[in-house]
Amino acid sequence: MRKLLLALTAAAGLSLGAPAQAQVAIGETGLTATITGTVASDYLFRGISQTRSRIAYQSSVELAHASGFYVGGFISNVRFAYTDARQEVDVFGGFRFSLADFNFDVGVQGYLYPGYSRAPGTYNLDFFEGYLKATREIGPVNLLGAINVSPNYFGQSGTGVYLEGGADWKTGIWDVTLGGRIGYQWIERNVRFGTPDYAWWSIAVSRDFAIPNIGTITASVGYYDTSISRSDCIYGTAQDICNARAMGYLTFKF
Repeated sequence: MRKLLLALTAAAGLSLGAPAQAQVAIGETGLTATITGTVASDYLFRGISQTRSRIAYQSSVELAHASGFYVGGFISNVRFAYTDARQEVDVFGGFRFSLADFNFDVGVQGYLYPGYSRAPGTYNLDFFEGYLKATREIGPVNLLGAINVSPNYFGQSGTGVYLEGGADWKTGIWDVTLGGRIGYQWIERNVRFGTPDYAWWSIAVSRDFAIPNIGTITASVGYYDTSISRSDCIYGTAQDICNARAMGYLTFKF
């Protein structure tokens, strides 16, 4: 039973990297629709694989107003061991604004797993987080930071607090962008979640490729790792979901 509970805590969320976006104005309403589509070699959430190292297919849509308010949704396949959870559907909403030389984004995001059958004695997977993000551009470098707080994190593992920082540098060489991220996840009930508190980090390169009369494809490859030892990962050596890995993705904007 303990193994089953740990398997339910693989973790969930948005894929790494900022996907390319296609924005479409909706008449004179001040509203803009943004649509993305991504194919990735894996689905990592804060360094942990959500698809057990399998290919991920993802899409998102966002409706934003000129005032700064927005709502949206995200969908991806997932594959958690010993569960029937196969889809993740996120809903989110918030407000973006600028202050001094910084851009801020404050909002709430819910992570839902429709189709998951909760067995007696196990825990609910769904959870939500409040978040605050900030970015600042300094020449060709975009600095960013974020904090996410959940009152009851994935698998009902108690309070979860997450901090992240990073930077993206437009190198000016072949239109390549070099990006790096580092984050740290605190979890109140580590045994229930399946890992200790941990750090993760990544470095990646990306580039846009324009396709005449169709749109743009953003290609990215990167290296990702966590501070979680193999024996401390969910299911220990039975799963390869916390280890270092290379990852690539293609994001489409039409």
